[in-house]
This record gives sequence, structure tokens and C-alpha cells, in this order.
Amino acid sequence: MTTGNPIFRGCATNERSGSCAKLDVYNWLKDVENTFNPEEIVEIRFKNTRKDYFRNVNQLKLEVGEMVAVEGNPGHDIGMVSLTGDLVLRQMKRHKVTLVNGEMRKVYRKAKPVDLEKWEQAMQREHETMIRSRQLAADLKLNMKIGDVEYQGDGTKAIFYYIADDRVDFRQLIKVLAETFHIRIEMKQIGARQEAGRIGGIGPCGRELCCSAWMTGFSSVSTSAARYQELSLNPQKLAGQCSKLKCCMNYEVDNYIDVLKLFPPRERLATDEGEYAFVKSDVLKRTYWYAYVGKSPGGLFAVPVDRVKSILNLNRRGNKPARLLEVPENENGKENNANEYATGVGQDSLTRFDKPRDANRRNRRFNKRKPNADQAAQNTRRHETGQPENRENRNRNNRQNDQRNSRDRRPNNQTQRREPNN
Repeated sequence: MTTGNPIFRGCATNERSGSCAKLDVYNWLKDVENTFNPEEIVEIRFKNTRKDYFRNVNQLKLEVGEMVAVEGNPGHDIGMVSLTGDLVLRQMKRHKVTLVNGEMRKVYRKAKPVDLEKWEQAMQREHETMIRSRQLAADLKLNMKIGDVEYQGDGTKAIFYYIADDRVDFRQLIKVLAETFHIRIEMKQIGARQEAGRIGGIGPCGRELCCSAWMTGFSSVSTSAARYQELSLNPQKLAGQCSKLKCCMNYEVDNYIDVLKLFPPRERLATDEGEYAFVKSDVLKRTYWYAYVGKSPGGLFAVPVDRVKSILNLNRRGNKPARLLEVPENENGKENNANEYATGVGQDSLTRFDKPRDANRRNRRFNKRKPNADQAAQNTRRHETGQPENRENRNRNNRQNDQRNSRDRRPNNQTQRREPNN
């Protein structure tokens, strides 16, 4: 689509790349001959969130992406052909068709350059009209917000989309808008999710909002979906840009519900070591997390669901397992602790500071740094005269210090050799 703003109006389709409009439909019947749609009903898309169906009474050869002039109420409107062929009848069952006196509206002709020029001028007035209409609604003290304005192709009519919590008497507002802009006014109430889809934006997942990209119908979202998925009940994290619960919470909740039906009840587990209370669950890993009851905090224990089922069966029979977890044995015959602390690379340990340090090593490092009396005097003399230190002398002095320190640390029975008695 070469006319208008492609961000708000969408772009033309082709066979390979598809369309950037959220109301785009893939025509999987394009290779099939049109037999079920003899009246040539076509789908026309308008401002990327509104489309309708028209009858091609003049038998025009229309292709997807072409601009056409269609019947309006009153006048004519400009839209883009988004779908043709047999698939149109299937789409009509999903969407509501606008009728005029019980009949479908008609496709007049392909859009002329004059029609497109007038249509572009009307689109340029939409943002200014929306800002001005908000001021007029505020002056009348109406509890409503005008979120978007869509002009008809001939510029004689405009649709004002608004959101409101309660019923609003906007009869006076319609009169003021008609006198201000000299056009016919139509008011349509939309929800908060539909407004967010019209405005658009980027979600916390880093992708374009679903309501702005591909969603056309909105289903109710409840907090039970968050509970099934073990999500934090934080309104700031669960709410989207529309201040409602995120629609994506309903995507996987059915899978969670089906999986949780096979999970055991969240009861306490009794073992010979003590009782464990349920803390949380990980549905995807099929794991329950338990903690000690009535003892000092010992951390959480990850228990597989199958192990939980076996322990519950034993408890119901009056028996107790020896341990909470089945600890497997390694190759050396020692038990592996499943909850042993380990870092990501497995190189650190909590007991790494419990090993005794070598006192001789610390003294050796201290004595190595401490110069002797001769070296200290030589360094002082060199500092007063400004002479640089010779590398050979420094290395020789370090070797002498190491030999002297090693003799000082040698035991008494090694410092002198005892001669045998004759």
C-alpha cells in the first residue's frame, strides 16, 4: 500500500511476505477455482482494525492489495481488498456483516487518483480532530475518553471511538462536534483492550502487543489462570498496558489444568526423619517442594511427583519411608545427596574456608616481602642518591633472603650434623 500511513493502515499483501495488518487472513484456497462464491463477495479492510464484506456487482477483476471505492452511509469510502474467493464465505460466518436495508453494500469501482488524494487529506485530519474532540468532551465534563478517530474516504463522515466506565449522554457532544468539524458524527464505544490494540506498543516480553498484532477477539481473563500457573499475584506484573489482566495468561492455562489433574494432593509427608510440609510446585518439571515441620530451617527439598505419590500411599497404610528422597549410590558405593549445595560450575563449596591454612606459607610470604638490614640500608642509600635499582642485585638479594629464611625454618635436628662417637 503506497498511500497513507502504513503503520495505521497496514501494507499491501503479496504471495511471499504476507501482510503487516493484524486482520490479514492467509488464503489457503487461492489455488482452488471459485465455485461457492458466484456473487463475488470480497473482503475489504479499512483502518487495520475494521473490515467488512461487499458485493462485487460490476464484476471487477480485483486482486488482494488493490484500493477500491465502496458504498458508505452516506457517500463512499476507500478501502483495501484483503480477501477474495471461496474463503470469504467462511470468514463471513466469523464476522458481522453490515447491511443497508437488508442488503449487502456494493463495490463501486477501483479507486481513482482523485479518490486517493481526498482520502489522504482526510487521514491527515484524524489526529488533530481527536485532540480537539477530547478538549470538547472535557469542557462538557463527560466521563469518557476519545481514543481514536477514523474519517470516511470522502471526508464527509467520521467515526469517534471512545471508552467509558458508565453510560454517557453524548448528545450535546455530537452537536458540538458536528458544528466544529462540519461532518457527520458516529460514536462507537470500545473496551480498554481494543484501545490498546489501536494504539499499539511493545509488551514486557519484548514483542509487539498481541492485541495490536493478531488478536481480533478478546476473552475474559481471571486471576485463577495465574493461580493455576503458580504466578505471583502482583497486579503490576499481571496487568498489561490496558490496565487489565494480560491476555497471554489464557494461552497455557488449559495445559496446566490438564496436567494438575494427574498430580497428587498437596498434603504433608511423614517419614522417619520427620514431617514435611508442601511449599510450592513446579508443573513443568513435575516437582513438589517441601520443607521441614517444627525444626530449624533446613532449606527446601525438591521431590518428584512420583515419589510424592508413593509416600502418600505409604502414609495412608500407616507406614513411613526412611527418607524423603531416594538417594542413589555412585560408583564408589557412596550415597549422592540430591540437595547438596553446588554452584553453576561446581567449583565452590560451603566448607572451602574450613581447611586449616599453612602458617609457614604466611610467614614465608611475610619474610619474603621484609628486606634485611643490609638491603634496607642499600635501598635508603640508593633513594638518597637517586640511583636506579639494578635488577641483578635485586634478584641476588631475593635469593639470599630465601636461603636465610629456609635456614631459619629448618628444625634443630637438621641445622647441625651430629658426628658419631669414636
